[in-house]
Amino acid sequence: MLWWASLASSFGGLIQTVGASWQMALIAPAPDQVALVQAVGVLPFFLLSLIAGALADNYDRRLIMMLSQCLALFASLVLAALAFLGMITPTLLLWLTFFIGCGAAAFAPAWQASIAEQVPRETIPAAIMANAMGFNLARSIGPAIGGMIVAAAGAVAAFAINAVSYAGLIFVLKRWKLAKPERSLPPEPLVTAISAGVRYVRLSPNLTAIMIRAVLFTVPITAVPALMPVVARDLLGGGAPTFGVLLGGFGFGAMLGALSSAAFRARFSSDALLQGLCAVAMLAMLGISQSPWATTTFLAHVVAGLVWTLGLATFNIAVQLSSPRWVTGRTLAMYQTFAFAGMALGAWLWGLAASEVGLRLALAVAALSSILTFVVARWLPVLVAQSGSLDPHLAASLEPPRVTPHASAGPIVVTIEYLIPKPNAVEFVAVINELGRIRRRDGARRWSVCQDLDDPTRWIERFESPTWIDYLRRQTRPTLADQDIRRRLSELIDGERGKIRRYIERPTGSAPLGTDSSRIEPLDDTVSHS
Repeated sequence: MLWWASLASSFGGLIQTVGASWQMALIAPAPDQVALVQAVGVLPFFLLSLIAGALADNYDRRLIMMLSQCLALFASLVLAALAFLGMITPTLLLWLTFFIGCGAAAFAPAWQASIAEQVPRETIPAAIMANAMGFNLARSIGPAIGGMIVAAAGAVAAFAINAVSYAGLIFVLKRWKLAKPERSLPPEPLVTAISAGVRYVRLSPNLTAIMIRAVLFTVPITAVPALMPVVARDLLGGGAPTFGVLLGGFGFGAMLGALSSAAFRARFSSDALLQGLCAVAMLAMLGISQSPWATTTFLAHVVAGLVWTLGLATFNIAVQLSSPRWVTGRTLAMYQTFAFAGMALGAWLWGLAASEVGLRLALAVAALSSILTFVVARWLPVLVAQSGSLDPHLAASLEPPRVTPHASAGPIVVTIEYLIPKPNAVEFVAVINELGRIRRRDGARRWSVCQDLDDPTRWIERFESPTWIDYLRRQTRPTLADQDIRRRLSELIDGERGKIRRYIERPTGSAPLGTDSSRIEPLDDTVSHS
């Protein structure tokens, strides 16, 4: 039901886009005004993705999806009413299109992150490809249907149909009985949550590689949809029908890509598949640039559509499976931001190149730029975490402090003392620095490691959490995959134990913690380092 409702909403959104573009062409026929309709529709994805991702990770995703669809529904109804009454102006049309885009941008991270709640983990890739197939089905047919609706009944009908499509998805979401996750801690403040998501991606080499590779993939391949109308007009000498045929071929290829995903993923790793897709994309774009026949140009667009969907969905799957649940919405939002940035940059770059050096040469250069992926892939491979490795590590219960600070009190300083035999020192430095990356990724600040000048076998690891509640949050974030580095560390430690001390910084003039003003000894717990 969710898939069908999402498909209907996708159709409605694309029909609305056709109606809005035509409405703008009627009331403000200047090309730049018409082009602004497309621009303001995707602008919210740049402005709101990270905010939407942070909200999706900290609050009820089902509620966020419903509210975002209600916003889009309200904007669509207002747009339809104003258009029906003849009161729509270019400024109002752009603002209402922007608000509809805001609903879509707020919906996307919560929807993508909720896939893991819709299906078992092992079928997440299939569910992502099903979503991709549905969207590309809508994209290949939706504009044509929108054109027929606008031609027969005007833009008002397109706006009204879009509003109805939101109502269907809201109804299905309301019926979906999604179990609310148990949260022992309050939600993170918005700015803190966004910073935590950015920090997690920045300190996760595999996710950083996915983001960079996504940009390198989208910038060249975007030349195909961006220049498709010009190819139909200038290279094939056609008009709107020719453009519609090429658009349909691209959409058909996109559906083939979604249907063939399971077979490709069963035979190739994500990295090998993406490199192969870049090679195929290069051949497709070279074919479009040099083809003298409409048939071969059409077939090249089919291939490009297959590459487009299969590539973007593979990146999406890699992000989903390489992110723990607590941060999935934010990592997906960052991927969405990077992918849209690549598309925007590519559309602008190849459009400029086509104007300066000609259409055929611009497409050829876009094709050859795909080679950069093969160069970068050697240092930035796309790796997907093993199933279950990012599940939370069920650590022992946290030893409560003798004096419990206020949730906002801090910073909380943690020191861990290790005794490292001299032969293990070199390996220990490498392992402890990797553990430091993991701690910083999960929220630790000012991480450092020190060696005792008087006793070189004694090492001190030190890091901070801004507040006590941040310290408690960080304790919930280690995953099963992180335990490998801790096991390596335990093999290097004399006695396999680290002495942990927790402190809270006290500003000058502040009273000591506790019920009396006597000096409070720092808590000294000797526990397993893991």
